Parts: sequence; C-alpha cells; structure tokens
Amino acid sequence: MKDFNNKVAAITGAGSGIGQQLAVLLAKQGCHLALSDVNEKGLADTVALVKESGVRVTTKKVDVAKLEEVKAWAAQVEQEHGSINMIFNNAGVALGSTVEGASYEELEWIVNINFWGVVYGTKEFLPLIKKTGDGHIINISSLFGLTAQPTQSAYNATKFAVRGFTEALRQELDMEKSGVSALCVHPGGIRTNIALAAKMNDSLLTLGMNPEKSAKSFNKLLRCPPEEAARQILEAVQKDKRRLLIGNDAKAIDIMQRVLPTGYQKVIAFATRFSQRG
Repeated sequence: MKDFNNKVAAITGAGSGIGQQLAVLLAKQGCHLALSDVNEKGLADTVALVKESGVRVTTKKVDVAKLEEVKAWAAQVEQEHGSINMIFNNAGVALGSTVEGASYEELEWIVNINFWGVVYGTKEFLPLIKKTGDGHIINISSLFGLTAQPTQSAYNATKFAVRGFTEALRQELDMEKSGVSALCVHPGGIRTNIALAAKMNDSLLTLGMNPEKSAKSFNKLLRCPPEEAARQILEAVQKDKRRLLIGNDAKAIDIMQRVLPTGYQKVIAFATRFSQRG
C-alpha cells in the first residue's frame, strides 16, 4: 500500500496515544477513519483533532476483549464506509506483578485485551480487507515482545503472543498472494498513558520493589512522542515491512537479545534491582 488517500482505516485504542496520532496522520493523507475505544471522551477528542480534514470519520465504543463488540463494529464499519483497507490493533493495557502474585482475574483481564483483542480485530476485519485486494493488518506488540522483564510476565506473554500470531499471519498472507499484508510493531518507550494507567499490585514488594516508584520510574523511560511512533508505523506500512522497532531502546533490546539470548536475563534483573536504589 503506497498511498492512504481514499483508503479506510479502523483503529482500536484511538482515544489517545499512538492510536490517536495514527488517526491524525492518516486523516491528513486523505484516509477515512473508523475509530474505537472504551473511552468515549478520548474518542471525541480524536474526532476534534481530525474534523477539519474532510475525511469521513465514524466512532464506536468498543471493548476489544469482547468478541461480540468487535464483530458488531467490523460489520458496522463495512456498512458505513463500504469497504475497509486497514485495521490497527492498537488497544492495550499493562500489569505490574510477580508471577506468583498475579491473580487469575488480573491475568484474564490483560490477556483478553492485549492478545484476544488483537485476535478478534484481525479475524473479524481480515475477510473484509481481503475484498479490497489492497490492505494491511497492523498489530502492536512491544519491546517486551522481544525480551522478558521481571514483574511483566503477563504483559510479556501477551506481547510475545502478538508477535508469533502476526508473524504466522504474514507468512500465510505471503503464500496466498491476496494483496493483504501484515506488520508487527515493537514500540519502545512511547509517551502514552499506558504506564500511568497500568495495574500494579503489592507482589512487587517481595522483590524489594516499590509499586508506586516502579510506575514512576517506568514512566520516565517513555520518551518517544506518539506522533513519531505513528509516523514510523505508517512509513513501515508503505514499505511493506514485516517488523518495526520504534526507538533506540527497542533496537538496543533487540541487539542484546541476539547477542545474549539467555544472558540478557541477568543483565535486566540487575538493572531492575539497581533502579530501585535511592
């Protein structure tokens, strides 16, 4: 896909962060938008940012963890826009907890949004996108889909799953030659609300970590503006890349994992302990 003009893009998590900036940049390039989020105020804010673009914009409150809501939204997008070229499965949440300390309810919550939300978005929109013969599936993983991190086992699990799911999908699409492609995105520290909105439980205390301090420390690492992340994602779609690493942190983590495929674990564990001093 070399041109977004008069295409139709569906975006989950469009009320803030990367999703919102994807909407803004796509609208500037003449792409019509179908936006969803659980936060209706955030959706309204995004609509306000793109209202002068002249493109068609539709919105719907959607919980991506619920198949029936994603299914209904996909059908509505096709009805309202006539066709659909892209789905950006961007919605996501975070959880800070030890493996032992995470409740099953917390694990189901994050898996349902971060992984099943991507699966639902992909499977419900893919048949519709194939009808155009010119489309793209864009799934957002993370640098935590490249290496594991202490206190992030659940988040790691979902983002590794998104990576495997998307890479398998890309291979199948290559074999089918349907005109549809797929991209797996691994953002590093993007300046969004995900850290501040993350669930943190007291199990971190068993590792000598302070949940509140950990959240603030992690938030300080979020340096890349979401508009820059969105720009790189759209450029990667146009270049038909298979994988996109955003930020020097993601690129450094990728290199470390290649050089120290198991040894990186000791490095990260030490760095995590060190960050809690003072």
